[in-house]
Formats: sequence, C-alpha cells, structure tokens
Amino acid sequence: MRSYERQLITAELRQREEEGCDIREISVRIKTALADKASNADLIALYDELMSLPIEASFPYNEPSLLDEIVAQRPKTVHKLACNHSDAVLYDRIYGAWLGRAAGCALGKPVEGWQKERIDNLLTQANALPLDDYLPFEPTLMAGIHKASTRGQIEFMDRDDDMDYMILALLALERAGSAFNSRGMANIWLQSMPYGTVYTAEDAAYRNFVLGILPPDSAMYRNPFREWIGAQIRADVFGYVAPGWPEKAAELAFRDAAISHDKNGIYGEMFVAAMIAAAFVHDSAEAIIEAGLGEIPENSRLSEAVRNTLVWCKEEPNWEATWEKIHLNLGHYHGVHTINNAALVVMGVWYGENDFEAGIVNTVRGGWDTDCTGATVGSILGAKMGAKLLPKKWVGVLNNRLLSAVTGHSDNQISDLAQRTFDVIKTLTKPENVTARSNKIANTTSLGGVWELDTGWGMQRLDFTRGTIQFENTHKGDGSPIELWSSEYNHPEVSFSFGVDKDGWDFGVDFSGTADENTLEGFYYPTETPVRGRRISDK
Repeated sequence: MRSYERQLITAELRQREEEGCDIREISVRIKTALADKASNADLIALYDELMSLPIEASFPYNEPSLLDEIVAQRPKTVHKLACNHSDAVLYDRIYGAWLGRAAGCALGKPVEGWQKERIDNLLTQANALPLDDYLPFEPTLMAGIHKASTRGQIEFMDRDDDMDYMILALLALERAGSAFNSRGMANIWLQSMPYGTVYTAEDAAYRNFVLGILPPDSAMYRNPFREWIGAQIRADVFGYVAPGWPEKAAELAFRDAAISHDKNGIYGEMFVAAMIAAAFVHDSAEAIIEAGLGEIPENSRLSEAVRNTLVWCKEEPNWEATWEKIHLNLGHYHGVHTINNAALVVMGVWYGENDFEAGIVNTVRGGWDTDCTGATVGSILGAKMGAKLLPKKWVGVLNNRLLSAVTGHSDNQISDLAQRTFDVIKTLTKPENVTARSNKIANTTSLGGVWELDTGWGMQRLDFTRGTIQFENTHKGDGSPIELWSSEYNHPEVSFSFGVDKDGWDFGVDFSGTADENTLEGFYYPTETPVRGRRISDK
C-alpha cells in the first residue's frame, strides 16, 4: 500500500525549504529512497526527520503560528475603525460583498489554474479582448463542466469550494457566536462538508480530523500544503461580521485558518479578513491593503510580498506591468500558494479601486488560482461599493442564487445568506465581546481549582488541580471521578478531554472554549453540546 509519506514527501521538501530549512543533504537521501522504491517504514522515518529540521539562523523572516505571537509581531496601527453605517447601508454592503465574491469566482472558475498566457490565448482566439464580460465558452479549450460559468450560460453561482467555505463559516458563527473556535469549525466540516469536496490542505486537515488529530495539530500532520491558498479563500465571512474592525476579523480568521494551515497560510486568511473589514470604512485601495498588513507579522514573507506589490502598483499605471513584476519575483511559488496569489489580489484591488469590472477582470487574467483571487477581489470591492452600485451585467445574471455542496444548503438565495451574516454581527458586538485584544501575552498553562459545569448532560464538577471530572448524573455507575486525558490553558483558550465509560469502551469527549478567572464557556465535541462553568474553589 502506498503511504501518505511516499505521496507527500516531495511536496514537503519544497515546503520545508520555503520556510527556511536547509534540505540539501536530506533531499538527496529522499530522492534516492523514492528511486529505489524504499519501504514505507523508511519513507516514514525520512518524513519525520524532514519535519524535525530547524529553521536556519540565517532565515531573514520571523513567522510564528500562534495568535499571541502573531499579534506581537504585527506593525503598530489602528486596529478598530469607526463604522457608522445604518442597518440598511450595512446590509447592502454585506450583500454586495456576497454578490461580488460570487461574480469574481464565476469569472475565474473556467480557467482555474491557468497561466496568464494561456488565458490571453483563449481570449484572443475567442475575439474577447478587451474582456468586458464573463469568459466565452470554448469547447475545444475548456472543460464542459465549466460551461455553466461562462458568458450567456450563467443562471446562478455554480457550486465551488470557494463559496462552500463561506456557508460553513456562517454556520459556525451562527452556532457559536463569540465562542467560535477552531474545534467548532472542524466539527462543522465533519457534519456539513462531504470529504470528496475538499482539496490539498483541507483534504489533509479533514483526514486528520477523522483520525482524531484535532486542531491545531491537524494543520501540521502530513500536510505539505499548509501555506497554500486554502485558508485565504475562507476569510470573507469573518470580515463581513466585523465591519470596520480588522483586528476582530483577523482573530476570527485565525481560528478558522489554524485548523489546516500555519505561518503564511494563516496570515493569508487574516490579511484578507482584515482588508474586507476595512473596506466597509475605507475608500482607498491603499488604506484597505494597509489595514490588512496591520494584522499580520511585519517581518513575514507575505507582508514583504504585499509591500513590494504596493510599490509596483504605485510605479506602474498599467496592471500588466505590475503583473510582470509579480510573476518575476513571486512566480517560483506553486500556482495555488498563498503568497503569489495574495499579490494578485493586491493588484486587483489597487487597479479596481473605483471599477469593479477592472478589479475582477485584471485579477483573473493574471492567472494562477483564478477563481480564488477573482472571488477575493470581488468580495473586497463588493463590501466597499455595496450591492446597489455593482454592475448588473456582473451580478444580475446570478439571479440571487448560489449552489453549494454544504449539507442542507444545496440551493441558496444570496440575499438570505447576507441577511444571516448581518444578524451574526449582533452576537459579536455585545459589550462583553468588543474589548480590544491586549498585546500582553499570557503564558499560563493551567487554570487550577474546582469548577461547576452546566451542560446538556446535566451538572459536572471539574477539578483542574486533581485532573478529574465528576458527573452528577453518574455516567459512571459508581459516580466516581473520571480522570482527564489532557488539559491545556493559554489565555483565553482552554481545552480538556476525557472518556466516558460505555460498558467497556471509552467514548472520547473534547472540550474547547474560553475561560477567565471565574467563568468558562465552550462546547463538548463531537456532540457540540454547550457548556458554561463557574469557579467554585481555588483549590
């Protein structure tokens, strides 16, 4: 049987080199092992050795993957803006963002993964330059499955994973509100997203969930795609529900990204979510992009690429000249990597500052992951302009309809999704949820003390000091305390796990949530049972 390690180790070599490891010696041994058809055991050992390589001291970037460390490395800026829109205007902006994202996704969908030259050849052959509408369908050049997303054929936003993740994020926020966290997001995937509809990093993370490897470990285990674009395309709803609050949008995006990505893969989602949040307030492309940069580590590869792209945009009046510089400097990344595609997003927002059509068209014509980048630019510009100002030829053909693979959401009214998104804002802007994040890093790893928990399973007594939990409704026949399998606290995040005896086998239960000095809130998984707790003793 072909092992994961054999399938993925070549991609992991590239990933480890990009993040600053010296792979020269081990790459020779790996290539030899693959050529000699070495055993799975040998490939597993080599994979583990590859993952243990240190980052070289000469690597010029500082790229953490924990939220507090990311916050400590971000530039000094304003993290919350005044957003004084009326409810009607705010809804119109959210609706515009949903519509803009769908239009950009549909435009890029038929040429996903194509290089710019191939796209331009298609447009030249079809006599469709300059491009001022959806792509024409060319049966000899395009897959028939994409016909529903081409000029004259569009009746709805066809199913696409870029849009599926929007609905999954909305479901997670509706369910958890301010208690939204990575474990809850993983649970939504397992409940609502068919495994066969996820790819690369998301495929690896989903596989890990099923194997019991949960966030944040799910992002790293046998996942060489953890800096690819998958998290970046999941950012948008987190920006929609935090209008004018880039910091909050980025924090929510982090909790989603951390289930499948690390380093620049995480930053990509935070960057996009923060830009979208800022687009509800800022008019200029530069201000929107700077707001995104304000929420990611200043000395990261993504930040460097974005800042360089901003310089090129200012230097070049023509988007194609900027594209040349992006391709020259960032074209070494895989076509679905976060960093190069984020540069195309910046280019699209810049040249589409006041022209929605130019924004999505120029971005898609840039190639690489076209449905993803077109969708992101459309989302940002849609949030900036609002639904009423979007060109009808781009959004009218969608007929307010979105198809999806998400369970229970196969056919959706986009306006309904926008209304539900608007409703979530109220749960995230209650007074107890609007305090700005402190820059102080908490190193506490244990809560300690005894806590009384109120859950759908009745009352429990949790003793962090002794490492036990006791069910008052006696899930164990003798009512004795159950030993915790694990517990971890890094303010404000808290998690613990234990097993409930089911007549000779243990049903595993994980808690994930937040806690402060005297209160605790979160969910039991996999049942997604709400849990609230209060400290009753310090000992």
